[in-house]
Amino acid sequence: MKRLFIDLEKLYSCEKPTAECSYYYHPGNDGVTRLREIGQFAHICRKCEEAPCVKACPKEALEKKEDSTVKRYTMRCISCKSCSHACPFGIIPLETVPYITAQCDECIDRRAKEDPICTRTCSVKDAVKFVEVRESEKDDIFLIGKNIAVHAKPWKKYHP
Repeated sequence: MKRLFIDLEKLYSCEKPTAECSYYYHPGNDGVTRLREIGQFAHICRKCEEAPCVKACPKEALEKKEDSTVKRYTMRCISCKSCSHACPFGIIPLETVPYITAQCDECIDRRAKEDPICTRTCSVKDAVKFVEVRESEKDDIFLIGKNIAVHAKPWKKYHP
C-alpha cells in the first residue's frame, strides 16, 4: 500500500522546509509542518515522566497520553512557544507549533488520481514521498495510522 513517507531526518536538515499543499479547506496550508509535528511527538519525543512541555502550556493544549506520547490540541494552542522552550531536549522546534494551524488530510480523496503535491514540491529532496513502505524498526521506519510512515531515529531510554 502506498503511504505518505516523511523522512524527518531530511526535513530537519533544512531550517524551514516548504512544500505546496492541496488541503482544500485551508489555502496556503503547510501540511509538512503538521506531518513533522506528528512524527516528532510520536517517535522523537523523549516521553519525559514529568513532561515539562505539557506543564508549561498555559492553555492546556498539550496532553500526555497513556502511552506517554504527547498530543497537541491545535484549537487550544495560542503558539506562545512555551512548550518548545520548556522541552529540555529541543524536540519541539518553534516552527512546528504555529498559530495558524497546518493540517494534512493525507490527500485521501485525491491520491488515486495523482501523487500528493507535497511530494513533488517539497524543498528538501526526497523528504516527502508517496511510496510503498512498510514499518521497519531496523530501518527506523514507523507507521502513523494507515496512511503515513515516518523515518526517524527514535530516542530509546537506556535500561542498564
